Amino acid sequence: MFHMRTQAPALIPIFRSALQARLLLRVLTDDEPRTITNLARVLGAPEPTVYREVRRLMDADLVTGTRVGRSVVVRPADENPATGPLRQLLVVTYGPVPFLERALSDVEGIAEAYVYGSWAARWHGEVGPAPGDVDVLIVGTPDREAVYDALDGVDSALGREVNVTFVSPERWASGEETFLAALRDRPLVRLTLGHENGAAA
Repeated sequence: MFHMRTQAPALIPIFRSALQARLLLRVLTDDEPRTITNLARVLGAPEPTVYREVRRLMDADLVTGTRVGRSVVVRPADENPATGPLRQLLVVTYGPVPFLERALSDVEGIAEAYVYGSWAARWHGEVGPAPGDVDVLIVGTPDREAVYDALDGVDSALGREVNVTFVSPERWASGEETFLAALRDRPLVRLTLGHENGAAA
């Protein structure tokens, strides 16, 4: 039987897949435990696939799973001495998206937000040097000070500087500017903010 090997993620190739790394990051860094169903929704992956990955991580004693009714609640295996170092490794590699989503979700006026640049390219599997700074594009009309206040401390948590570029919805939609057109042609990682309630919805 032919079996296709899942490619290791470019951001941190010690994991068997990007999904495994993203799943473990969510479990190890979220404030509240998540069910497998919720993890599948957040990660945009089929629930059976997420279940199999959770089982592998449970077998490795990196997470625990507790059945509550029909759901399986997944938590970090904090008694494992490897959990803390692994959490930090994931934060400085895969960490920007959930940290940025949590930080920006309550900021009014953001229509869309993306991570771009070298980190986004690695997230999409483009091989290259380890990314340095995290570049964020904010589309909308938020108060800039509110954005900077919301992001205060994120760079320290990630161990990387966060650079923010602001653009109006009209400029982003037009696609006429060379810089913005180049961004559209390169990998982007869209942030899910839960509201995206800016001036241009």
